[in-house]
Amino acid sequence: MAGSIEHQLEVFYGVPRFYVCVLSLLNFYSLGVQSRMAPKKVEEPEAKPIFGRVGTNLKVGIVGIPNVGKSTFFNVLTKSQAAAENFPFCTIDPNESRVPVPDPRFEYLCEYYKPASKVPAFLNVVDIAGLVKGAAEGQGLGNAFLSHIRACDAIFHLCRAFEAEDVTHIEGEVDPIRDLEIIIEELRKKDEEYLVSSLEKLERTVCRGGDKKQKPEYDLLCKVKTHLVDEKQQIRFGEWNANEIEALNKHTFLTTKPAMYLVNLSEKDYIRKKNKWLVKIKEWVDKNDPGASIIPFSGVFENKFIDMVPAERAKFLEDNNCTSALDKIVVQGYKALRLHYFFTAGPDEVKAWTIQKGTKAPQAAGKIHTDFEKGFVMAEVMKFSDFKEEGSEAACKGAGKYRQQGRNYVVEDGDIIFFKFNTGGFKKKN
Repeated sequence: MAGSIEHQLEVFYGVPRFYVCVLSLLNFYSLGVQSRMAPKKVEEPEAKPIFGRVGTNLKVGIVGIPNVGKSTFFNVLTKSQAAAENFPFCTIDPNESRVPVPDPRFEYLCEYYKPASKVPAFLNVVDIAGLVKGAAEGQGLGNAFLSHIRACDAIFHLCRAFEAEDVTHIEGEVDPIRDLEIIIEELRKKDEEYLVSSLEKLERTVCRGGDKKQKPEYDLLCKVKTHLVDEKQQIRFGEWNANEIEALNKHTFLTTKPAMYLVNLSEKDYIRKKNKWLVKIKEWVDKNDPGASIIPFSGVFENKFIDMVPAERAKFLEDNNCTSALDKIVVQGYKALRLHYFFTAGPDEVKAWTIQKGTKAPQAAGKIHTDFEKGFVMAEVMKFSDFKEEGSEAACKGAGKYRQQGRNYVVEDGDIIFFKFNTGGFKKKN
C-alpha cells in the first residue's frame, strides 16, 4: 500500500528564472544587430487577481503543531542555529532567514561571465512556533503565533510522520492527518473571529447608520461568512470575482494563503522511500487542497547531510540511492509565492531580480532602476535555452533567436532581455 515516494506523490520541479542586461538608448543606433521584430499578438484579457500582497519581499512561514521538526528543518534549511529543544514553544519569537534559491541557470551565467559579484534570488523563510488545539482562543501563546502567520504570504505545513520515543508528541501519538486538521481549523477559527468583529463594526455603520459607501464591503463579508463560518471552508476555495479578491486582500485572512505540505519522515523511511502515512496524506491533500505540492523529507537525514564535506555527501547519496529534498522545497516555496526572477549579468556582477508572475517588460526593467521603467523603449528578448545552445548573444542573433518586444510583453520563463530605454534627464550608472 505504501509504495515509493515517487509513485505516491506528484513531484514538481523547476522555477522561473530570468536574465536582463540594460542598454542605454544612446547606444541604440550603434548596435548594428540583426534582430527581427516579433509579430504582434492579440493582447489577452487581464488575468484574474490572486489572493495575497503585491510585492517581491514576500515570506513563507513554517507552520505545524509542537515537536514535528519545524526548527530542525529551519536549521538545516538556513544553516542557522534556531532553538530545537524537545519541548513545546521553544521558539517563541519567529526566526527569519533568507535562503538562496538553487538555480542551474544562475550557476551557468556565473560560470560564463565569471563575475566579481554573485547575487542569487532568495526565499524568505520564517520559523513559527508550534500551534496547539485552541490556539485561536489563545491556548499555547496561540494569538501571538497566529499573528506571525498573518505576516507571512504562504505556508509550509510541516507534519510529522516519524516515530521517536525521545521526541514527545503533544497529542500523545503520531497522526499527521489529525495534526493537519488541527492547524487548518485553528486558522479558520482565527479568520472567523476577525470576520465577526469586522462585520459587527460594519453593521453599526451600514445597517444602522445607512452608510452606502461601505455597503459593498459589508455584503462581501456576509458572503465570506457563509463560506467560512456556515460551510467551514477556507476562503481561498470560494468562488470570488476579481473585485472581491482585491477587496479581500486588504484583510490578510489566514485561509487565503497558498500552502504546500512537507512530510517529515525518519531517516530510514526517507532512504527506503516508504512510510504508512504518505498515501493517507496525499489523499487528504487531494480532497482538502487540490493541486498543492507535497514533499517528503527527513530532518534527521538533512541534518546529517548538511554537516558533511562535499566528497562525503556524494558518497552518502550514492550509497543510499537518494538525494536531499532541500533544493526542491526552496524552489517550491518560491513558486508558492507566485514569484520568479530575471538576471542582470556581466563580468562585474550576475544578479537575480525578483518579480511577480505576469510582470510586463517595463515593470521588470523598473526593478533595476525606476528610470528604466519610465524611459522604456523596447526589450530585445532571447530564451535562456537558446543562449546556452548557441553559446553567445551574437550567435543567437545570427540564428534568428533574438526578438524585439514592446511594453505589453509579459516576461516569460527563461527570457534573456536587453532593455532599451530613453535616458532622459538622468545620468546612467555603470
